[in-house]
Amino acid sequence: MKARSKKEIKKEYAELPPIERSITTTLKENYMPYAMSVILSRAIPEIDGLKPSHRKLLYTMFLKGLLKSDTVKSANIVGATMTLNPHGDAAIYETMVRLTRGYEALLHPYVESKGNFGKHYSRDMAYAASRYTEAKLAPICKELFDDINKDAVEFMPNYDNTMNEPKLLPVTFPTILTTPNQGIAVGMASNICSFNLGEVCDTVIEYLKDPGHDPKLTMPAPDFSTGGQILYRQSQIDEVYATGKGSVRIRAKYAFDPRKNLISVTEIPYTTTVEVIDEKIVELVKAGKLREVADVKNLSDKHGLNLCIELKRGTDPERLMAKLFKSTPLEDNFSCNFNVLIGGTPMVLGVNALLEEWLAFRRECIRNRTYFCLNKDKEKLHLLQGLSKILLDIDKAIKIIRETEHEQEVVPNLMIGFGIDETQAEYIAEIKLRHLNREYILKRLDEIEALEKEIADFEAILASKARVNRIITEDMKRIKKQYAIPRKSEIVYEDVKTELTVEDHIEDYPVTVFLSKESYFKKITPQSLRMSGEQKLKDGDRITQTAETTNKAELLFFTDRQNCYKAHVYDFADGKASQLGDYLPAKLGMDAGENVIYMALSGNYTGYMLFFYENGKAAKISFDAYKTLTNRKRLINAFSDKAPLAAALYLPEDTDLVLTSTNQKVLVVNTALIAPKITKNSMGVNVMTQKGRNTLEKVEFLQNVELDSVSYYRTKNIPAVGHLLREKDRNDQLELF
Repeated sequence: MKARSKKEIKKEYAELPPIERSITTTLKENYMPYAMSVILSRAIPEIDGLKPSHRKLLYTMFLKGLLKSDTVKSANIVGATMTLNPHGDAAIYETMVRLTRGYEALLHPYVESKGNFGKHYSRDMAYAASRYTEAKLAPICKELFDDINKDAVEFMPNYDNTMNEPKLLPVTFPTILTTPNQGIAVGMASNICSFNLGEVCDTVIEYLKDPGHDPKLTMPAPDFSTGGQILYRQSQIDEVYATGKGSVRIRAKYAFDPRKNLISVTEIPYTTTVEVIDEKIVELVKAGKLREVADVKNLSDKHGLNLCIELKRGTDPERLMAKLFKSTPLEDNFSCNFNVLIGGTPMVLGVNALLEEWLAFRRECIRNRTYFCLNKDKEKLHLLQGLSKILLDIDKAIKIIRETEHEQEVVPNLMIGFGIDETQAEYIAEIKLRHLNREYILKRLDEIEALEKEIADFEAILASKARVNRIITEDMKRIKKQYAIPRKSEIVYEDVKTELTVEDHIEDYPVTVFLSKESYFKKITPQSLRMSGEQKLKDGDRITQTAETTNKAELLFFTDRQNCYKAHVYDFADGKASQLGDYLPAKLGMDAGENVIYMALSGNYTGYMLFFYENGKAAKISFDAYKTLTNRKRLINAFSDKAPLAAALYLPEDTDLVLTSTNQKVLVVNTALIAPKITKNSMGVNVMTQKGRNTLEKVEFLQNVELDSVSYYRTKNIPAVGHLLREKDRNDQLELF
């Protein structure tokens, strides 16, 4: 048969009719199984604090005897783990790396490491290949596998049905709270921070005494392997503990060496790396926003983290660090999302709820273990009780055995002779002759007594929740004494009064600002202004506003789209008269075609904004209306759009204004006559009455206008029509700036 070409095959498939398939069917049959697999078998940890990949790796190491033996090659461990985990050697090795002591991601590492496993706090310090490194289980793993061979937890077949693996590990302490875990599933995620083991043990003990115990009393805040300082805010901690969601603020720790004028950062937030911080500082230095920094060096190595920041002479290290905390990841948030699989169902739980779920799981493990031991003891007691009947007349037992002709009749004859069952008779028949002595007999009788006491104790445990709680309490005390370490993350209670703002880090100095008609902005220092010549502008452009201010002042730019954009003077680089300056629509992210029509300097938000419209109306808005508690950069509906705007003015206090209409009528009015409005986009009140097609053309400050007789144009009541401009004042009238 002649082989068909690719072209022929493609043509054949192209001629096939399309298969109609519902999108809901596709999602149900193809996407949902994948989503459920990711949620239940990959990304979300369970109540034992482990994801399936962690559990499979640790159980494989346990089966290989790595809890007591020396380290073995990591490649050997990875290969063996593939019996349980089919996701490939790279994924398995990365999982193991994170659990090692060398990587420093966990407060209590589960894997002892030998070789280069990289560092959690470094992006560039990569781990070596698995053929070079070695590992074994850490001693604390004894608490993960305690009684695993006593049916404490359920087992299930592995992916190819060749062996069984535990569904959960019978952990003796709440690993769900001591092991940091992050996972992204389909439609949900999990991000659990770590807590100090000693504090967790104390919390469990107190919780067992009083279910209403507040965990913050014994476990005040999370604890991270990278240390740092936790900025304690009561509301944030309350939210995390109560709901399992929220954020914890972490700040780096540093030391200042005055002799070298050097800051050494030795501990950073768990959420970042030293390279990210280094790059951000360098970026700010190049942008001219960190003039206090002379040099930055990352001296971190396998012995620890060390980011050195060299300061320029005269720099205050505390103020610089406050600035760095604001603008770099040296201070960062850990976003908590305590999403845990409980009985195969994802649940977001607070600390108390997690403790209750873990205690329920642990109690079940203890009961399972107790049932197992109880049944074993009962089986052994049953055998020994049969033996005790034989020991009362050993000669009779020997005689029965000797006189029995066939081997298969020995057990039935012993059963008949002593009134015992088949299991007891089998056990007796297997006893060696060397054991038929007085010492052996007495030991077995004593063992019966001990077994009866043990069985009674096991039955008491199963019948009493208090006994189970006492066992958990004893475990907590033992684990705390054996494995607890001092807290690594220092708790700092924030003082809001001493918290520095961004403005505290900005250098303040006098500047002159310029705004052009075409929305170009310049900031020029007095020294540069004295040395400069004529202002450079685009053809047809002109300067409309000039003001002397300081580098920390706040600016409000009102646009022809009734928007107000807020910025600080320090947001703009120092310029020169020979430069065009910053184009505000691009700098402030305005809409296409939007232009600035007025610039106001906020000061302390006192005074008023006056908006005059061509129809003669004016709106007097308290400047405080444009003050925001948040860092919003854009305010909409800053003034009314119901009539064309003739002028906008900022008034620190009431003053006299000169209003001129298109028919050359002039009105002098004091702004005290204009009543303030609460709503920013109000049309205000009628000030200068316009007749016919006449409109208000310009508004000027009286001190900027030369009028021969001011009283002639002044009005004491509004609205007013104004007076026609006299001939002698006509030539002296100044253009609106």
